Amino acid sequence: MSAHDESTEPRPDLKKGVSLDALPDGGHLVGTVDKDNVLLVRRGDTIFAVTAKCTHYGGALGQGVIAGETVRCPLHHACFSLRTGEALGAPAFDPIACWRVERDGQRVIVREKVEAPSSAARVASASTGAPASIVIVGGGAAGFAAADMLRREGYAGPLTMLSADADAPYDRPNLSKDFLGGDMPADWLPLQTDAFYRDANIDLRLATRVKSIDRATRHVVLENGDRLPFGALLLATGAEPIRLSIPGADGPRVHLLRSLVDARAIVDRAKDVKRVVLIGAGFIGLEVAASLRERGIDVESVTPERVLFERVMGPALGAFLQRLHESHGVVFHLGATATKIDDRTVTLDSGKTIEADLILIGVGVRPAIALAEQAGLTIDRGIAVDEYLETSVPGIFAAGDIARWPDRYSGDRIRVEHWVVAERQGQAAARNMLGQRKPFRDVPYFWTKQYDVTIRYTGHAEKWDDARVDGTLDGPIDKVACTVTFARAGRRLAVATIRRDLENLRAEVDMETGRP
Repeated sequence: MSAHDESTEPRPDLKKGVSLDALPDGGHLVGTVDKDNVLLVRRGDTIFAVTAKCTHYGGALGQGVIAGETVRCPLHHACFSLRTGEALGAPAFDPIACWRVERDGQRVIVREKVEAPSSAARVASASTGAPASIVIVGGGAAGFAAADMLRREGYAGPLTMLSADADAPYDRPNLSKDFLGGDMPADWLPLQTDAFYRDANIDLRLATRVKSIDRATRHVVLENGDRLPFGALLLATGAEPIRLSIPGADGPRVHLLRSLVDARAIVDRAKDVKRVVLIGAGFIGLEVAASLRERGIDVESVTPERVLFERVMGPALGAFLQRLHESHGVVFHLGATATKIDDRTVTLDSGKTIEADLILIGVGVRPAIALAEQAGLTIDRGIAVDEYLETSVPGIFAAGDIARWPDRYSGDRIRVEHWVVAERQGQAAARNMLGQRKPFRDVPYFWTKQYDVTIRYTGHAEKWDDARVDGTLDGPIDKVACTVTFARAGRRLAVATIRRDLENLRAEVDMETGRP
């Protein structure tokens, strides 16, 4: 059973109660309270009752992992407090509900829902020594998560969020997946409603670009000349797509996919095209290939790699991904480079030409660090930050694709371009801007969905000397289930899984707690 499947077995009515014997210490079960599915968890003498469904995309929490007083979702690894229901770790932001539990002899009975704890104490705490004002530069994953957490932690001062994007923060990972494939309407993409920013008193400014940072006076200077003061500043500018410098790369049939504006343009063009050429075969490129094939569009992919993802995921997973896409009709041109784009053709370095109604370029991204460089922050293949995500200048923090931080688990300084990492770093930076001094120690996690296959990847293995496969990558694709463990000098650094969601989540908890 996959992690998002719901059991069809009858569930106990928790209002009538269940025997304590059915709930051993550390155990959990899912029952019903009226029309709600409720997860019952026992930790010692304490029994918790919470909503059994993740508030991110509805993952079944009963099929997740209980760690301490938290429950982790097996789909995208969101983390919730069992005691309060609070969403402790992205990608979930909304809490889960809690119910009051009582004991009657050897029976456990679930009563009424309980209200979330008051935030008054957090407001008082955040008011002590908090920055006079906070400015966030960036409207993506890290920027949104930081703004949300600042208000949740009780920060009541002026909070300004400057985004170069034309749209309010949205679920960027789904641009290349369900949205492009036609399975998700656009109104599902926003991370929050317009009312959220208004009610939270977040000054969200869209289509706004920052020209410079004045460190001396602690102001952000906008391109229109406006100057915004800051007591603390978060740089969350993300990454920008690499553009090809070949003839025709700026032609009218050539598109990039980075923003919702880009995605809308591609969806609009996809209605009238029959053949697409993808230049680049990274994760986003292959997700795009899968989405376009689901629309019935012929897809050819051009990449200089001879084995897909050999450096990142090893030859076995790379060969499987190639087989997966070829089984759906994608044609690969491996070990090839595009040298010229004409009106309807792409020319390769071999001299071969490929006809295309639409060309999509996805050859990677680079961290958007120009502002940091101008401000004189320390740069290290990104913006260098400490374990609290603070840059070389006190009061200026960085999070997301631009931040290179000391990773406790691997012992390396790393920079990761993953959505969940950016969100969690935004949350950590928010807490540290308020003076909480909590090191960022989350384990990197990402997922990629291509057709009906999802690969989940926990950890970070920039360099590895062993990629061990447990399970099978051969045989019928719908039967493939495996774990690939990436290690260096015998130490596990990362785990990739297919159809083993729970194993992947357990690996994250092990790494988080320092278990080898």
